[in-house]
Amino acid sequence: MGARAQYVVVENGAWQRYYSHWAANRVVDDLLPGPAAATRCFRANREIDEWLDDVWCQGAALVDHDRRILLWFAPTDGWDDHIAARAVLARTWPGWDVRFAHDGIGDLTHHLGLGRDLTRAPGWFETFEPSGFADTEYTEPCSVASLRLPDGSVRAWGSDWEPIEHLAAGPGLIDLIVASPATPALTDMPHGGVHFDPQARTVSLWAVQTVAGIHNWPLPGWENWVLDFRGDDHTRQAGLLPADFPFPQPLLAAALRRFGDGLGTPPPEMSAPLARATGAPGPEGATPVVNPAALVAHEPADPTPDELAALRTALDALVAGAEID
Repeated sequence: MGARAQYVVVENGAWQRYYSHWAANRVVDDLLPGPAAATRCFRANREIDEWLDDVWCQGAALVDHDRRILLWFAPTDGWDDHIAARAVLARTWPGWDVRFAHDGIGDLTHHLGLGRDLTRAPGWFETFEPSGFADTEYTEPCSVASLRLPDGSVRAWGSDWEPIEHLAAGPGLIDLIVASPATPALTDMPHGGVHFDPQARTVSLWAVQTVAGIHNWPLPGWENWVLDFRGDDHTRQAGLLPADFPFPQPLLAAALRRFGDGLGTPPPEMSAPLARATGAPGPEGATPVVNPAALVAHEPADPTPDELAALRTALDALVAGAEID
């Protein structure tokens, strides 16, 4: 239970880790007011001496004041919210190199010179033999898989799989994709996409979420293939998609307004659901026990009036620009 977040603050050549049990969904909110407010927020939470791993850490941020680099990742509510967050951070963190940590905790430990596998056991990246392609009848797939056919044309399918799962399935997936029926045109932007070009032996991937392991190329089965990792940039795949399967138009203005509406909203009160959880009978008479960390409320960002005014100015300008577009 919980949506755990890990923070790292680097300053004057030293770094320290912090933890919040309920804050993964609030990482973006705590970053939006800028580096000073975010740093105060992280330091107000619990200092720890260990790393969370890819399973337990749902959101994280590393603020490197020495090099003016921000690394972050958090659960995504969709493409629009991710791109809107990137746009706001570009304005409220001026002069900083703001990067989404696609490799999750691996990007944070790599930045500190500790390697990407510090929290990962050997063989942690699991591959599988696909028995079919995860095509979908829904209009809101997790990702889009596109394929260049031998005649040079491109076909595309909606997929229920996360982007990285297409690579975990190996190149054998391509034959299954070719045999798959068409899927409906998209009504919402997916979380990512994968494009296969068997003739060029190239696979391209983009995502607005973590794709842990993407920097361990070649992944098993993809030897002698080239990876074109696009980060969260969907435009290359957009230019390849057939005319009857385009990406939808973005709704950035609505996402930006949601950020504005959420300013100052406190973290949810967890005492009631925790009480219900501890009061429920456990299996075979077991007694539920609450993790002590779950009893510690998250300390959210508390921007100064100037920081809050700068954030609102950035949001207003971006909303106005998005409405014109």
